[in-house]
Amino acid sequence: MLDKPEIVQTEAQPTAVIRLTIPREEIGTVMGPAMGEVMGAVASAGLTPIGPMFSHHFKMSPDTFDFEVGVPVSAPITASGRVQSSQLPSAKVARTVYRGPYEGLGEAWGEFKDWIETENLPQAPNLWERYLTGPESGPDSSTWSTELNQPLTS
Repeated sequence: MLDKPEIVQTEAQPTAVIRLTIPREEIGTVMGPAMGEVMGAVASAGLTPIGPMFSHHFKMSPDTFDFEVGVPVSAPITASGRVQSSQLPSAKVARTVYRGPYEGLGEAWGEFKDWIETENLPQAPNLWERYLTGPESGPDSSTWSTELNQPLTS
């Protein structure tokens, strides 16, 4: 289930991330450990996350995901192992919130992209998801929510 989409302007946000280029089918086994690694590096650096975990996809082909997984932080992080400093961009985005299990994200993105195309909105090649509530909030996946952000080119 998707909330009503809206167009918003985001502000640049410093982040701590791990960049990954992986086969599409590995995302379910790679993201959890990468998120744990990011959170450990943030804590070791004495920083506190100032927003939810996210994944920022630069390129998605049928076979491969090229993306960052990370968390927004109040100040840039010093690189530590695979964890690097990055940022979510300042951008005009189409945004909605999907409510349901992670397994439904592909279908949710499809529905959202259909809306964007119907509205004739010019899409940038990247996109990001912010995991607002998930398994940490309880086992009922119908209560989970993921914010979908599609940057626009004008």
